[in-house]
Amino acid sequence: MAEPDLIMARIGQGVELGQRGERAAARSLFAKIWDEIGLTGDALHRCALAHSMADVQDDVREELMWDLRALEAADSLTDERVWQAGVSGSVRGFYPSLHLNLGEAYRKLGDLERARHHLERGWAAVGVLADDGYGQMVKGGLDRLAERLRMI
Repeated sequence: MAEPDLIMARIGQGVELGQRGERAAARSLFAKIWDEIGLTGDALHRCALAHSMADVQDDVREELMWDLRALEAADSLTDERVWQAGVSGSVRGFYPSLHLNLGEAYRKLGDLERARHHLERGWAAVGVLADDGYGQMVKGGLDRLAERLRMI
């Protein structure tokens, strides 16, 4: 059995803080972890942390910066590393959510061309998701983003 990944556990604690509405506390914890792993640390840690950090930002420009970091880290991840961490599926399963978040951030910033680009990339990647709660949540998010973009 693999050793528990303490960084992923701490990121999970930050996610829980954010879900409880303690966004500032989550940002603080994520910032401490980011200082430890940095721009060149483990790609899985960078991806998970940046993806989670984006969700607790109050400024959409900061959200976008973290979403872009998450995508960059995902691009250097391997399925083997994902499986070592006990995550089911493959790296490809990360992309629908990453592109959804990027599309939404660009939409909020009024960059509709980039928003549509990431919506298309999210839809192109969505086939890897299972038809479970997570897959339905991401697909629903892509549907809502598409509707918001049609209304503009």
